[in-house]
This record gives sequence, structure tokens and C-alpha cells, in this order.
Amino acid sequence: MSRVFASVRARATLGATLVVAVALAAAGAAVLFSLYTNLTGQAGADAEQAARKVAADLSGGTPYRELSLDDEKQPVQVLDEDGELVAASEGLQAIKGTATDQVRPRPQPGPTSSAPTDGDDDGDDEGEPGDPGDQGDQGDQGDDDGDDSAGSLGPGEIAEEAGLSNGSATIDGEAGDYRFASVQVDVPGQGTYTVYAGAPLAAEQSAVETSLKVMLVGFPLLLGIVGGVTWLVTRRALRPVEGIRQEMAEITASEDLTRRVPEPDTHDEIARLARTTNETLAALESSVERQRRFVADASHELRSPIASLRTQLEVGVAHPGLLDVPGAVEDTVRLQHLAADLLLLARLDAGERPQDGRVDLAALARESAAGRGGVRVTAEEPVEVAGSRGQLERVLANLLDNARRHARSEVTLGVRTDGDRAVVAVGDDGDGVPEADRERIFERFVRLDDARSRDDGGAGLGLAIARDVAVRHGGTLTVGAAPAGGALFELRLPLV
Repeated sequence: MSRVFASVRARATLGATLVVAVALAAAGAAVLFSLYTNLTGQAGADAEQAARKVAADLSGGTPYRELSLDDEKQPVQVLDEDGELVAASEGLQAIKGTATDQVRPRPQPGPTSSAPTDGDDDGDDEGEPGDPGDQGDQGDQGDDDGDDSAGSLGPGEIAEEAGLSNGSATIDGEAGDYRFASVQVDVPGQGTYTVYAGAPLAAEQSAVETSLKVMLVGFPLLLGIVGGVTWLVTRRALRPVEGIRQEMAEITASEDLTRRVPEPDTHDEIARLARTTNETLAALESSVERQRRFVADASHELRSPIASLRTQLEVGVAHPGLLDVPGAVEDTVRLQHLAADLLLLARLDAGERPQDGRVDLAALARESAAGRGGVRVTAEEPVEVAGSRGQLERVLANLLDNARRHARSEVTLGVRTDGDRAVVAVGDDGDGVPEADRERIFERFVRLDDARSRDDGGAGLGLAIARDVAVRHGGTLTVGAAPAGGALFELRLPLV
């Protein structure tokens, strides 16, 4: 399973399909629920309308035996205040969901109508029991009793609110689900009657089932379309990434860092990735080339003193009296200094950070100038910076040795503060550094022509080491023109 979804395209397709599936399921459920609620509400309204129509007939004086309850689609029940069924729809065979499951009203004695006839004085005084149409004295007494039993309903009044419930009924052999509405009505002289009327839910259920079937068929098709489109779009979008990967694989196999990955003509994340990859390759190429030059230059610088020392030793072996011991010592010291410089550069290239500490540059400057003649020192007290005392001492030594090598008569060393920076200035009265070479001299193994002609053992690493140490300490090292006409090196470091 992990291999199946190992690609971004497969995971994107699966994720998009799942999101759309969840959204469709939620939307479909909401649609079905809304459809069912609306249709059920409409059925309840129809049932309530039918119940109120029967209640209006009862309120108007129509005896319940003469109610028109022959609608084959809507079951109707009429219950008296004792809960006894007094009237029901014709053909009603079974019912559930109302106050009673009776389908046949109990027999009632007396005539089917309580309406008085002209000239019948005896009928005026005695109403028919069980008929709601009597308007005599006993009817008036019945109104009072009906008012008491009806609660807040007045004589002939129909309740404003209707109760709703779901149930089932069988009419003329056909069973179905119904939405029932119950309405109370005060029948003058008879009390409170409850009318139950039902509206069929077959149409509503059919609509919901049809909608569900459409969704069950349409949703998988839609999900298939979404998955297919996502797969194609993702493949097209990731095609440049595959080109970048193939090119990077070929670059790795060939070790040719001059090659670059293709950059798409877009402004999206993939184009930015390609540009960043090419920038990384360029930086890597520059770094490898710099390391190659460093190794080549180091080998060249080491070859001369080693060859000289070997020659002197071979001559000393053949002719002990001709052994130049001072020269051998000088070459050995030069090799020692060169090895120390190479080791320090290796540590700096590896990202070695200066040790935390407080260094007084003014005191360090005086100590560095004390062992070197011809250095004039001007320093404020105190000027403290954070960093490695050994590395900063190495920087001052390199700058002073470089200035003494090129000065005619005097070297100046000044330490001062400039805002939040400590400034160490080393100047000489020599020929200075041409403006075109003021950055090049900080490269490794770089020596100007006049330095080579007057070389007394330098390998061209002192200024490179000084700048690397300055950068590691959060500072800068630049060169300009000194007031005496020579070179002026300025080391700027943040104050503590």
C-alpha cells in the first residue's frame, strides 16, 4: 500500500478524491434531509388542512354521523372528549400513530340529526343524546360543560395549534405511511372533540428514494471525474519536477557541476525551486573550484620550501661541511607557519565559531606591537569586544606583518570606537594597494607582483585569514588609502 501512494501525484489524487467524497456525502445528506423535511412539512400541512375542514364542519353544527369522510387518500378519525371514536373514514381498515387504533366508531343511540322541526314543540325541549346539533336548554348546559372540558376553547372554537405525528394506515386494502395532524374543536353541547386526519407520505418517500438513487449513481461518477482530472493536472504540474530530478541525477553521475537544471517558464513554486537549485549548483561549483585552487596553491606553496629543505639536507649528507643549517631552519619555520595557516583555514571553513570571551583590543594592540619594531600605537582605553583572543591576536599579527613588509619607515596602529563598533586601523607609508586589487588581496594565495618580488616567506594567506576571522566575529576588514600614502586596513568589530 505504501508503494501505491509513494508518489505525490497518487497522494494528491487520493486526498482530493477523499475531500470531494466527504463534501458530497455531507451535501447529499443535507439535501436529502432538507427534501424530507420540506415534503414532510407539506404533508403535515395537508393533513392539518383536512383536519381543520372536518373540525369546521363540527363547529358549524354538522353531526359527526353526517360528516363527509369518504376521501380514499386521507384517513380521518373523530374522537370525543373521552377518547372514544365517534366517526372514521370509509374504508379505513387499520391505523397507527393516533390516539386510538380503532377504525369503527361505537354505535350511538338516537336519530342521526338533532335539528328541530317546525311545529314540533316536544322535540324542542329534548335533544338527541350523542348529537352535536341540539340548540335547546340542555345544549346550553352542554355548552357550559363543554367550555369546562375544552379548557381555553370557547363554544364552537377550533384550536389554533395542531399536533403532528407519523404513523400508518390501511384504506381499502392499501397500506401506507401517513403524516397525521390532530386538531381540537369545541362542539356546542358535546364538549371538546379531537379530529385526526392523515396525508400520505408515499410521494415524499418516493422523491427521497429517487434522489438517493441519483446520488448513489452520480456521486461515484463525479468522484471518478475528480480523481481523473486531479491525476492529469498533478502529472502535468509535476512534470518539471521530474525533469529537475533527472537532470540532478545526471549531474550527480557525471560530477559535472557546470550543468544546470531546466527552469520552466512560469512563476510558480516549481520555477522558484529550479532557480534555487541552479543557484545551489552555482554555489557548489564555486566552492569546489575554490577548494581545488586551494589544494593546488597549497601544494605549490609547500613544494618550494620542501624542495629547498630536501636539497639542503641532501647536500649536507654528501658534504657535511656545506650544510646550510640556518637556511634549513628558515625553511622549516616557513613550513610550520604555512601548515598552521592551512589548519586555521580548514577550521574556519568547517564553520568553527570563536570562543565566547571579552577581549580588550587596546591592550591586545599594545602587546602585538611590543615585539615588532617601528610600530606607533595610539589606543583608547578600554575597547572591549566579544570573541576569541587567540584568533584576534592572529588578525593583528597578520596585519602588522603585512604593513611592516610594505612600509618604508613607519607603521601605525590605532584603536578607537565608532558608535557601537570598535575600529582597529593599521597603516603604512608604502606604495599602497591599487583600487582594482583591494578586494582581490583578501583571496587565498593571492600576492601582488611587488609582493612576490620582495617576498620574504609569505604565502598569501595572512589577509585571507584575517578577513575570515573578522567575518566570524561579526565584523568587517577593508583596505583603503592611508594618510601617509600607503595602505590602511580597518578592522571593525561590534563592541560588547
